[in-house]
Amino acid sequence: MRFNEFNFHKDLLKGIKIAGFREASPIQESVIPIIREGKDLVGQAHTGTGKTAAFGLPIINKIANGEIERALVITPTRELATQVSDELYHLGRFCGIRTITVYGGVGYGRQIALINKGVQIIVATPGRLKDLYKKGKIDTFNPEIVVLDEADEMLDMGFLEEIKEIFEYIPQNRQTLLFSATMPEPIKALVDEILTTPEFVSVVGENEATVNNIIEQSYCVINESQRDEAIVRLLETENINKCIVFCRMKREVDRLTEHFQAIGFSAKGLHGDLEQREREEVIKSYRRNQVKIMVATDVAARGLDVKKVTHVFNYHIPFDSQSYVHRIGRTGRAGKSGKAITLVSTTEFKELQRIQKEVGAEMKLATINWGEDDNNSQAVDSFKSLEEEVRNVVIDERALDFIDSMEDMDYHEFVERVVTLILKRDKTTVSNQLGYDEDKVKSMIDEYQSEQKVARHNNRKKKR
Repeated sequence: MRFNEFNFHKDLLKGIKIAGFREASPIQESVIPIIREGKDLVGQAHTGTGKTAAFGLPIINKIANGEIERALVITPTRELATQVSDELYHLGRFCGIRTITVYGGVGYGRQIALINKGVQIIVATPGRLKDLYKKGKIDTFNPEIVVLDEADEMLDMGFLEEIKEIFEYIPQNRQTLLFSATMPEPIKALVDEILTTPEFVSVVGENEATVNNIIEQSYCVINESQRDEAIVRLLETENINKCIVFCRMKREVDRLTEHFQAIGFSAKGLHGDLEQREREEVIKSYRRNQVKIMVATDVAARGLDVKKVTHVFNYHIPFDSQSYVHRIGRTGRAGKSGKAITLVSTTEFKELQRIQKEVGAEMKLATINWGEDDNNSQAVDSFKSLEEEVRNVVIDERALDFIDSMEDMDYHEFVERVVTLILKRDKTTVSNQLGYDEDKVKSMIDEYQSEQKVARHNNRKKKR
């Protein structure tokens, strides 16, 4: 459907047109009529499928038509709260919609003052919202519609009890909308507790198939010592608009960001130890294309929705399949294609196989080749390194005996032969390829499958 077919308020249609929206996404087409009818809803869809507009447009339309006065949107992170609030503001600006973002890490005073001035939509994180309700600071804000966005992320971050407590302060005669990418048992229990005879809509299966098609997924098997070299080479050779490099730990983010900056890349880091002001500055500069590379932890990038991210790099393989899906979902958004490349060492290879099986995705083996110029540069570096070692080495007396035994050979020929032998043995610096080739990886896959077969056999024996 096209958006002009929904019979929205004329001022809302102006915001939709300026935003560049033309045709509704599957989740939007499915849930907008249900929300307009006033029914409770459970929507299962991933970030990047147009969820914000899916619930935002009918909410703004209801406010513009005088059907409701206030709405509340609860999100798991400050970054997502800011994004949702910005999008709702831009869609509803011609309707005079006033929004406010409420989150922790900043003072209460300004947020409370703005709410009391009469905003129509609050977008909030659970912790700060619970505090405001508990302390009686926003008793006058009684929303007619409440949205729980990214409910499974809230569960993962430990916010479930806060959510339940928040709903004790919210009027019972409300419309409740819950959106989640997955539906674990605690979320199903929450649905039964806070929603009333909800409609269920899922576009996850359809969307996942699309994501698998538009995101090209590959992996490189490398030695641990090659990890920095590999990621730098990928950044140099891939046709990148904007990318995210995912790391496991905060200190890894800091070190890699400094490394990228030192060699001339436009990069900034994002992790949980940054002050809120710093986090906002990083995301703002990334959105405005002032920074090309964001280096981030999983927690920091939760709910992050940035357009035109062409590549996701996993500097280390994530701990679980859910994190992998979350990471690669930062690219290939809004129907655009994207690339996800994962670096794995030989010791991590089994984890990759497990994740690949759980996700059901096709990941292709890739190798990182050096060009001729790079190979020459490596050779020069190798010569310099060898020269330094030769000048600093302490002479072993056995070397003199060896030289004496070769006295029948021309001196210069003898030196040339020894140096050539050393360079041949230094495989890591003269190789024109980073990582393992197809034959080596195939043998690793065969080994992994054999181990799995043995493990299954042993399990069956134990059950008997």
